[in-house]
Amino acid sequence: MKEFFAFVRKEFLHIFRDRRTLLVLIGLPTALIVLFGFAISTEIRNVDVGLFTVEDHIAITRLMDRIDRSEYFTYIGAYRSEAALDEAMRRGEIDAALVFGKDFAGSLYKPGGACVSIEVDATNPNNASMEVMYLSRIISDYFREDMEAMMLPGTQPASGSLVPELRMLYNPQLKSSYNFVPGIMGLILMLICALMTSVSIVREKETGSMEVLLVSPVRPVNIVVAKMIPYFVISCVVLINILLLTIFVLKVPVAGSFFWMILVSMIYIILSLGIGMLVSSLVKTQIIATLICGMIFIVPVMMFSGMLYPIESMPVPLQWLAQLIPAKWFIEAVRKIMIEGVPVRYVTKEILIITGMAVAFFSAAVIKFKDRLD
Repeated sequence: MKEFFAFVRKEFLHIFRDRRTLLVLIGLPTALIVLFGFAISTEIRNVDVGLFTVEDHIAITRLMDRIDRSEYFTYIGAYRSEAALDEAMRRGEIDAALVFGKDFAGSLYKPGGACVSIEVDATNPNNASMEVMYLSRIISDYFREDMEAMMLPGTQPASGSLVPELRMLYNPQLKSSYNFVPGIMGLILMLICALMTSVSIVREKETGSMEVLLVSPVRPVNIVVAKMIPYFVISCVVLINILLLTIFVLKVPVAGSFFWMILVSMIYIILSLGIGMLVSSLVKTQIIATLICGMIFIVPVMMFSGMLYPIESMPVPLQWLAQLIPAKWFIEAVRKIMIEGVPVRYVTKEILIITGMAVAFFSAAVIKFKDRLD
């Protein structure tokens, strides 16, 4: 029994002496509980709404004012044409739109009623369904309450005075695979690339072969690049496999440029490899490297990239945090190219951000690579 308690005491001392492990064991669960409690939300919030109408009418003005006052929607403004409305949705300026047809005011009092089209970005079918439901409810409530108050004495509103016409853009069948494929791509590539490379340098340190590398005439930057190349090739094979399964098994078409989607994915692969190499340069054990990549990087990909939950529904500080997640920009770029089929000029922002992050992490990995052992 004495030997058993001595072994238990030794394990406690080992944990307390390793501050990084202690931080992971205590700090990570606390952080995850806080983040999960605030980030998970199935409600939609701060959805940007645009408007196109041929004629101005007080009913339309009051309706858009009620939508803007809602906690779920933000009225961006009116657009000159339906083409401008579609352009704004492709740019990501708006997420939903209301289109009022000709003679809207006169049709309100006719037996057939008036018609308004609700257009939403259905690349995320869950959000699209909820946006349509919320907008339809607001429109119905408005024309049941406010329009009755606007009627002249002795005038009765027509039954069903407003008939919403729904249009699901980019994903009319509301297939969930259209939403999950970009997110799964971001998660798998980050997991494979970062996790594989995070243990590469650490393994050299633990096996004692790092001394051989350091006494060689190869510069640190060449060592880092040489270690990344095999993982880059493997990651490209993984990417091709994912795309084949996506197209031929899940039946998710590539609506945009296949070349640009491959290029964006390769930049993201380099970014993920740089993250793994930086972690591998900073830590000393494979266990810590695996925990860092498996928890500190993978969990934020799931929570703050828009893969599962809309970022707009999170508190403002968490929305700022989401801007620092590389997978967030990659998933947005893939959704625009693969699902929406937009030209590359609409993905310039995401490409530049991913490229900048890749350069930053790769440079940090080279700088932090030590050319001598401690």
